[in-house]
Parts: sequence; structure tokens; C-alpha cells
Amino acid sequence: MTDLAAPPAAETNRRLDAIDRKILTVLQDDASLSVAEIGDRVGLSSTPCWKRIQRMEAEGIILRRVALVDQNKIGLGITVFVSVESGDHSDGWLKKFADAVSAMPEVMEFYRMAGDVDYMLRVVVADMQSYDVFYKKLISAVSLKNVTSRFAMEKIKSVTALPVPAASAA
Repeated sequence: MTDLAAPPAAETNRRLDAIDRKILTVLQDDASLSVAEIGDRVGLSSTPCWKRIQRMEAEGIILRRVALVDQNKIGLGITVFVSVESGDHSDGWLKKFADAVSAMPEVMEFYRMAGDVDYMLRVVVADMQSYDVFYKKLISAVSLKNVTSRFAMEKIKSVTALPVPAASAA
């Protein structure tokens, strides 16, 4: 829910030049590279490259650097997309719901939606029994109008790297 605090895209575009964008692309591909290796790939020496990375971290463009883990290899073989409809749209209800869902480690992503559902969750669990435990925890957290679960049969595409747009001409 922190996306609401993000600056307008036009403002960010002015702050990011072509080299910043190359750095972001390299980091999204492999954040374990040394600053010297990143600098070599984007045509900078280490110090200016490091300063750019630090600036983008300070500005919240780079949120964090993480390791990506294969969910199947650690026993989390089921992905469920959960649609939630609410009969209550008050601020108090949303805060209680958001706090409860955010505290559930099975929830990988959580969105407030426009359209025919109010919220969408991406949930990862080991098996059907684990999902049932999660489901019972979800429906007991707050009053819900409808919960629909859609089980992924096969992951066809999954990426973490955003398509960094080219710098716009000012």
C-alpha cells in the first residue's frame, strides 16, 4: 500500500537519466554484482556509479536488494489468486483488513482493485491443507462479502525486473 506515496512518473523521469536507467536494468538482472562490475556494464567508474546507486536508494527508486527463491524447491507448490469482495468500505474496516492480511506470511502480494472485486491477493502455500488453514484465518479476520480462490495450474511467465522505460525527452 506504499505505492500511493510514489512521486508522479514525470517527476521520476526527470531524475533518471540514461545511465541511471542502465544501472537499474543491471541491478534488476543481478544485484549481487560489485559496484565495479555494474560500473563497467554502464560505462562509469566505481565512485560515480556507487553515488548514483546510493541516490536512487535514498530517493526510494531502489527499494531493496533481495535473493529470489524458487518456491517449489522450498515446498511451496501452490499459488492461489484470491479475490475478495467487501460489504464495508470504511476506513476503519480497510485498516483492520489491511493489517490482518499484511501480517499473513502466505500473502505475497495484496492489491486494492477497481472493477468487480475489491481486493486481490497472491497467496503461496505448501498444499491444499495449508490453504484451508490460510482461508479460515482470512475469513475470520474481518467480515467479508465474498472470497473466490483461483488455483494456478502452471506458471508460464514470472519476472521480477520492471521494463525500465527510456528517458523521455524534456
